[in-house]
Amino acid sequence: MVDVTDATFAVEVLERSEKVPVVVDLWAPWCGPCRTLGPIIERVVGSMDGAVALAKVNVDENPQVSAAFKVQSIPAVFALKNKQVVNSFVGALPESSVREFVEQLVPAARSEVDDLLDAGDEASLREALEIDPASERAKLALAELVAEAGKADEALTLIEGLPESPSTRRIAALARLGPGALSSDGMENRLDGLLEHAKEDHASRQELLDILEILGPEDPRSSRYRKLLSARLY
Repeated sequence: MVDVTDATFAVEVLERSEKVPVVVDLWAPWCGPCRTLGPIIERVVGSMDGAVALAKVNVDENPQVSAAFKVQSIPAVFALKNKQVVNSFVGALPESSVREFVEQLVPAARSEVDDLLDAGDEASLREALEIDPASERAKLALAELVAEAGKADEALTLIEGLPESPSTRRIAALARLGPGALSSDGMENRLDGLLEHAKEDHASRQELLDILEILGPEDPRSSRYRKLLSARLY
C-alpha cells in the first residue's frame, strides 16, 4: 500500500499499472464509509501476495487526482491496468464483493476449494472448510446457510474471530432472529412495536437493530427507523 499524491500519481499509479493492476482508493478522513471500506481493501489486496497494488488518495489533499477520476462521492475505488481504468465502484461494499472485485484483476488457477465455494451447498461448503479451515469465504457462506436453517450456535462459532464486516453483522443478526424472522407480513407494525419499547427494553432494541441489519442500507426502512431509534434514545 502506498499513499499517493497529485505529484506521485503518474509514477505510483499510471506507470506501476503497466506492471501490476493497481487499485486506487479515493477517501477522506471525515468520510465514515471510507473508514469502513479502507481496512477491507487493505486486507484483501494484502492477501494477493503482491499481485495487485493499492494506492490510497486523500481527496481533500489531492484535488487533481480527484478531478482526473471525476469523483462525485466517496469512497470511490478504481482498478487500473496499463494506465486504463478497467473497473470501479462507489460506496462501502462488503468484503466478499471487494474480494471479487480485486480477484478479477488477476486471473488465477482455480482450486478445488474454488469449485466447492461456487457450488455453494452446505455439503460443499463443509468440504471446502475441511480442505482449507482458514477460508474466510467458506466460513461466511456456511455461517449464512446454517443461520438461515436455525443453527444459531454453529453460525456464531463460524464467524467468531473473523474481522467485523457487514457480512458478519448480518449473519449474527440472522442467528439471533432465527429462520423466517423477516416475514413481510406486518413488518411495519412489528418495527413500530419494537421502536416503542426500544429505550427501556434491551431485547426489543437488539431485535430492531437486527432486523434493520438484515434489511440492509438499500431498504428505505433501514435509514428511517435508525433515525427514529436515534431520536428516541438520545
